[in-house]
Amino acid sequence: MDLSNPTAENVSYMIEKIKEKLRMVNVDAMKAENFSTSQYEDLHYMYEMVMKRETITPNEMQAIAAELGSMRN
Repeated sequence: MDLSNPTAENVSYMIEKIKEKLRMVNVDAMKAENFSTSQYEDLHYMYEMVMKRETITPNEMQAIAAELGSMRN
């Protein structure tokens, strides 16, 4: 998938992949429609960082969730 363009489809894809990787329980808090393309670069950076990690500690998971929460509309 080409994630170089800030589209709603790419935002949705990245949010879904981050939720899968983090095995988030409260998926309702991370609906793709709550994110806009205006923060695409930040979201893409977060996506890249999460996907590169083999494991994510509980503290890192909390920090990632908090950061994503601050990006929501």
